[in-house]
Amino acid sequence: MSEVKFNDETLAVVHNLIRRYPEGRHKSALLPILHLAQAEFGGWLSPATMDYVASILNIKPVEVYEVASFYSMYNLNPVGKCILEVCRTSSCWLRGADDVIRHIEKRLNIQVGETTADGMFSLKAVECLGSCGTAPMMQVGKDFHENLTLEKVDELLTQFADEDKHSRYCDANTYRKN
Repeated sequence: MSEVKFNDETLAVVHNLIRRYPEGRHKSALLPILHLAQAEFGGWLSPATMDYVASILNIKPVEVYEVASFYSMYNLNPVGKCILEVCRTSSCWLRGADDVIRHIEKRLNIQVGETTADGMFSLKAVECLGSCGTAPMMQVGKDFHENLTLEKVDELLTQFADEDKHSRYCDANTYRKN
């Protein structure tokens, strides 16, 4: 296993994020740093990665684990390149999110929480993504796909496979000062 360490460019961004907060409040930079860690270290947060982030912020590893395990945008296990996050809360559920999830499971031959054998897709059922008026919806990286139908889901899956789409909420460029 290789050592967990940000590349120099990302580490500079991490230090800039930390400097945004007063001494003693550096933990406030945890969320964006976890995004950077996830983007740089294979799309998920291993215990070693979370320990590394804790050491940078001079906080206890359990503080990082608590935050990373609370938010669905952080992956605590290896995932595919393209993470399909289907909202399953009230509005989406009422407008067919369960059908969308079952359709994706059947089409990709995986269950919620699993990754396809080729490592391309992972499927997650998540809580509200804030697009109730355009339900059902799915988030892939930073992109929302709304008013889903099974046909639209098929088109998106084909498009994502053809593009070799990689789901990232952000990378080091997201936090750069202009």
